[in-house]
Amino acid sequence: MLMACGAVAAATAPQPAAQVVIDALTRAHAAVVGVQVTVADGARSAETLGRQRTGSGVVIGPDGLILTIGYLMLEADSIQVVTQDKRTVPARAVGYDLATGFGLIKPLLPLRGVNPVALGSHKDLRPGDALMAAIGGADGDVAMTQLVSKRAFSGYWEYHIEAALFTSPPIGNHSGAPLFNQRGELLGIGSLFVGDALGEAPRVPGNMFVPVDLLKPILSEMQRTGSSTQSRRPWLGVTSSEQAGRVQVLRVTAGSPAEVGGIQPGDLVLAVDGSRVATLEEFYKRIWAHATPDDEIKLTVLQGADIKTLTIKAVDRMSTMTKPAGI
Repeated sequence: MLMACGAVAAATAPQPAAQVVIDALTRAHAAVVGVQVTVADGARSAETLGRQRTGSGVVIGPDGLILTIGYLMLEADSIQVVTQDKRTVPARAVGYDLATGFGLIKPLLPLRGVNPVALGSHKDLRPGDALMAAIGGADGDVAMTQLVSKRAFSGYWEYHIEAALFTSPPIGNHSGAPLFNQRGELLGIGSLFVGDALGEAPRVPGNMFVPVDLLKPILSEMQRTGSSTQSRRPWLGVTSSEQAGRVQVLRVTAGSPAEVGGIQPGDLVLAVDGSRVATLEEFYKRIWAHATPDDEIKLTVLQGADIKTLTIKAVDRMSTMTKPAGI
């Protein structure tokens, strides 16, 4: 259930320990901002993500550095930050990390009275732990939720992380929403709504958050270079699903290496470079094992009734995107 932070603070006669938690979450919530983005004309990502995007972010640096989810700011033409006192401040892109999905932006004017949050860790989190997700912007609010599972996650868009945080009940505007523990430490950034937060039956709706543990080793590199070394990897341009030990191509991006190489929607991917793959994780990791982003990759696919081996010349995905001003 959504509730304002003031409503949390107004709880009747809190115990001392409860008051400590309330104070910590109130401080954390004060660092949450709204993020509004307009992307460049002709941006590839506009087809799937739209030209106008809204979500949240959270201040993590004393200079006003804001952490959000990267797809909000992908190919951004303009970025605005909306503070809790309803000010709208222009911002610039600092970094986008393809491998983790994190994005960094920085306001062009000072955010008065906003203190950065501390980065926590999911390592001590257990299913059932109570957490707070926050939404920034004009309709900002907080939602009490709980961790229901921690596990690896493979996305249909050529994305995989070894650990993701799944919470329930879900929040609606999850994009870039920060997730806090009861000490007010930042644990993760909202990425998706999911229908299987538990990862098993019964199906439970929830959200997937990218843990900030993945940010810590690359934060300085992202600030310095705009990305990370791990993001320089081959990209094919396929949207895929995993069902019953099969990887199926659902969509092929127009003009992508996969389309040029002959991959079609409906193809079943049987092997990469001669090695059988049965899961999205195996599929992606075989592709990313190549030393350079523009390597040639051999995919064995079942296309209709025919088994074919197709040679795909991959590319660095970021080379196909319009870079936001600032990166």
